[in-house]
Amino acid sequence: MAADPDLQAGVTPRIGLLVIAREWSRIGITGFGGPPAHIALLRRLCVDRNQWLSATEFEDGISATSLLPGPASTQLAIYCAWRLAGPFGAFIGGACFIVPGLIIILALSVLFLANSPPDWVTGAAAGAGAAVPAVALNAAMGLAPASWRRANPARAAADAESRRWPAWRSRPVAAAGVRWLAYLVAGGVAANLAGQYLVAVLLGCGLCEWLTTGRYGAGRDSAGLNGAGLNGGAVLVPLAAKVVTAAALGSLAWVAIKVGALSFGGGFVIIPMMQHDAVRTYHWMTTAQFLSAVALGQVTPGPVVQTVAVVGYAAAGIGGGLLAAVVAFAPSFGFVLAGGPHFDRFRRSATAQAFLAGSGPAAIGAIAGAAVTLGFGLTQLWQVAVLAGAIGWLVPLRRGVVSAILASAGIGIILGLAGVG
Repeated sequence: MAADPDLQAGVTPRIGLLVIAREWSRIGITGFGGPPAHIALLRRLCVDRNQWLSATEFEDGISATSLLPGPASTQLAIYCAWRLAGPFGAFIGGACFIVPGLIIILALSVLFLANSPPDWVTGAAAGAGAAVPAVALNAAMGLAPASWRRANPARAAADAESRRWPAWRSRPVAAAGVRWLAYLVAGGVAANLAGQYLVAVLLGCGLCEWLTTGRYGAGRDSAGLNGAGLNGGAVLVPLAAKVVTAAALGSLAWVAIKVGALSFGGGFVIIPMMQHDAVRTYHWMTTAQFLSAVALGQVTPGPVVQTVAVVGYAAAGIGGGLLAAVVAFAPSFGFVLAGGPHFDRFRRSATAQAFLAGSGPAAIGAIAGAAVTLGFGLTQLWQVAVLAGAIGWLVPLRRGVVSAILASAGIGIILGLAGVG
C-alpha cells in the first residue's frame, strides 16, 4: 500500500465521524484481552492498515497516556480518535470503545449478582474468581520491568562508566533501586492493611521520588507541572473526598473518581482500591462477588476498568452501574481533550517522569498485594487448585488471561452442576 501523502507531509488526515463510530465500535466489541489487545487493534487500524497515524505518532501517544492516571488503553483510544476527528471524534470514539463492553458487563452483573443464581452461574463465578489472584500476580510481574527501567534511567550509563570511574559513581543507581523496592513494599502493605489510604500512598510515593531526585529544581518544567501543583493535589484529594462523599450516592461517585482520576499504574491498580471500598467499607459486595466482578472485567471486551460498573450495580442497581462508569471514564476524556495538544511536552516532563518513578512501583506493589488478599478470599479447596493451575498457565507458560478465566469458569460450572462446593 502506498504511503498517504498527508502522512508523509506530517499532516494528520481528517476521518469522518461515521468511520470513527464504526471502527471504534468494532474494537469495543472484539477487544478481548485487556490493554495489550486494545493497543494492538488500534495500531493495526490506525498505523498498519490505514496509515492514518505514523508509527512514531502512535508510540508517542502510548508513552503520553501511560503517564496519566486512569485506564491507559481507553485514553489511547480517545487520543487516536481525537487526532483523526477532533473533539467530536474523541467523544464518539471513546463512547463507541466503552459502551459495548459496558452493556455486556451490566447484563452479566444482573445474572451473577442475583439473590439466587442457578448452580451453574454460582459455579462459573467461583471458578472464574479463583483465577483472579493469578491474573493480578501476572499483571504485577508484567508491569515491573518497565517501572524498574523508569526508576533507573542511569543504570546503563553507570554500568558503561564503571570501568573509568570509581565505584561510588554507581551509588545513585543503587539508591534508586532501593527506593523502588521501598515504594513497592509500601504499595503492597497499603493494599492489605490500609486500602482506604491507597490513593494517598500512591501520591506520597510519587511526591517522595520527585523530591528525592531533585527534578523539580528547574521550577516549571516543559509540561507546566511544578511542586505547587503536586503539593496542592496532595492537599485537595482528602478535601475532595469529604465533599463528594457528602452528596447523594457520593460514596459510589468517590470510588469511581479514584478509579478514573487517581489510579496510577494501569487498570489493575483499581482492584485493591475497589476491594476495600466495596467489600470492607461500604459492604456492597462479598469477597466472592468481588472476585466475580474482576473476572467479568477480564472476560468482557473493552476496558478492564469496566469492573467499576459491577461494583456500581452491586451498590445501587443499573443506575449505580451507569453512574460509576460515567464518573470513572469522564476524567479520561478530560485528560485527552485538555492535554492532547501538550502530550509531547508532557511526555518529556521531568516532573511527570519522577512522579511515575515513585507512584508506579507503589501501584505494582498494590496489585501484588491485592493478589494475596484476593487469594485469602477463596473458600473452597478446589478453588485453590484452580488458582494453582491458573498461575502455572499465566506465569511460566505465559498464556492468555481470557483463556485462563474461561477455563477456570468452565471447571466451576462442571463442579457446580455436580453439587461440589
